[in-house]
Amino acid sequence: MSTHPDFEGLYRDVIPSVVSVYVGGRRRPGGAGSAFVYDDNHLVTNEHVSRLADASKSNRVELRFADGSWRVGDVVGSDVYTDLAVVAVDDVPADATPLRLATENPSPGRPVAALGNPLGLEGSISAGIVSGANRSLHTSNGFAIPDVVQTDAPINPGNSGGPLVGFVGDTDDGPPYEVVGVNRAKQGDNIGFAVSPVIANRILPDLVADGHYRHSYLRTRTLDVTPSVAEANGLDTPRGILVVGTASGPDSTDILRGCSGTTRLRGWEIPVGGDVIVAIEGNEVRTHEELMRYLITETRPGEPVAIDVLRDGAPATLVVELDERPSGDRDRDTRGGGGSRIPIE
Repeated sequence: MSTHPDFEGLYRDVIPSVVSVYVGGRRRPGGAGSAFVYDDNHLVTNEHVSRLADASKSNRVELRFADGSWRVGDVVGSDVYTDLAVVAVDDVPADATPLRLATENPSPGRPVAALGNPLGLEGSISAGIVSGANRSLHTSNGFAIPDVVQTDAPINPGNSGGPLVGFVGDTDDGPPYEVVGVNRAKQGDNIGFAVSPVIANRILPDLVADGHYRHSYLRTRTLDVTPSVAEANGLDTPRGILVVGTASGPDSTDILRGCSGTTRLRGWEIPVGGDVIVAIEGNEVRTHEELMRYLITETRPGEPVAIDVLRDGAPATLVVELDERPSGDRDRDTRGGGGSRIPIE
């Protein structure tokens, strides 16, 4: 890879495949965002960009390509849990070629560029680096998207749904760029977030084929085991995630056991008595994000999974059959302790 990334060349090569998305018409009430060409007949954007089309019962969006030509597309698939959507469109301009989606998530420090239409300005590029990985992004709908890519490349309103593009260096197999995230949101100064390529590669084929993605559902609320949580629960070391509760309530017959109460430690009310998940199918679980990532990328509803837990301090292996997460239901797998404030240590 060059010491000085060629952002000018990247823009020239990639921008024909970046599309403006208008919902409700460009000059009429509605929303606007970005998309990029996924295959010969489909674009990728955010679910929240396409949502107004669904609300209007038309499922149709207006698309403006970089060459100035217009098309009308149909939202044929969307997933609120990962904020991804697919738009079908006929007669894509010849120079709007599909962009290659990375197979692995980018590492911090990698040069990237966010392309799209921020603040209503078409054909924009902003440059930066990947500033963090394996983040969990909470949305306004109460969901938590795992495995999110963090960048300092500005992602402003209108960038949503556009590609976060990274350099791959010289290659004989296509252009030296790949999509390393689907732009989603900005939080604070110099922090933007994109849906990771690992998550996108799992979700998008199902959205194209079936219009939806069936998410596995463990029916739990969990909390990372910090030193304070470990001490309150009598654990020797902080490891795994504590099952605070289950979707069926404290009197259910769920295999996993939620917390039975709280204890006060250094001024904090901390949940106690629940199972501590330390692995799933032999894969270590250290955080809520790791559990959610595994459920999305490695499992399907109806499958049995082996979950290693600590119950009352003793190891046990439980076999749990995964449910399907209800469509549009609030994310009950988010971390939290029923209103308890848990110190981060």
